[in-house]
Amino acid sequence: MLKQRVISALILVPLVVLSVLKLNTAGFALLTAFAVTLAAWEWGPLIPLNSVAMRVAYLVSTVVLLAAAWYVADSEIVVNAVLWLAMGWWLFALFWITQPVLGSTENLTHSVAKAVLGVGLMVSTWLALVVLHSRPDQGPHWVLYVLVLVWVADSGAFFAGRQWGRNKLAPRVSPGKTWEGVFGALVACSVFAFGYARFIDLRGAVLASFVLVCLVTVLFSIAGDLLESLLKRQHGVKDSGTLIPGHGGILDRIDSLLAAAPVFLFGLRWIEL
Repeated sequence: MLKQRVISALILVPLVVLSVLKLNTAGFALLTAFAVTLAAWEWGPLIPLNSVAMRVAYLVSTVVLLAAAWYVADSEIVVNAVLWLAMGWWLFALFWITQPVLGSTENLTHSVAKAVLGVGLMVSTWLALVVLHSRPDQGPHWVLYVLVLVWVADSGAFFAGRQWGRNKLAPRVSPGKTWEGVFGALVACSVFAFGYARFIDLRGAVLASFVLVCLVTVLFSIAGDLLESLLKRQHGVKDSGTLIPGHGGILDRIDSLLAAAPVFLFGLRWIEL
């Protein structure tokens, strides 16, 4: 399993970096739309949608909304509205993680709520990444930054949790995660964010605000991971899919990014950076 994870990472990471830096915004939007569509397909069983026809319909609905989002991606009013909605969704997700029994029974109300939540998270994440990529001030580098920020957080949490982890973060949702892992992620990302801020010559209050935005982004990225873990636990599955050897499905790889991308963009706009 570890060998498969390493091989997959060695292949995927360079491809992701090259795609972010070399594709124009339209090409990047198309590629990320494909990834989000695959993630929506994997979200289907977590709703749960038990028939192929229903999963296809859900996938088509997601594609239609992504296409609609592309046509309004240059509207500040629409983008800001989507970001505010995403913040609301993730605040609810934080509450949901503390109440894991909520939504555990399979009924129409819970299925509709999970379906709407899934589409909202997919579209808002895609839109945030596209808007970041289209920024005139080195947009692709901002996308790469938020990706690396999530990777640094994952690595910091893994090593700190493995070395010092004692106190469970959310034992009924993801027993392996600890508060020590959270602190490790925050420390690692504080160093990374400060270093990047100095690299792009941020100073004073702007630098402090930027680091704070990054730390809030990391906290929400952890919530994204926990949210997917909660849904998988409620429906008795270990991975969202099998597309990536050793890593599970697309959704297993972007669960943290589902929260990180819109929160990061929201934060940059909030501090007017």
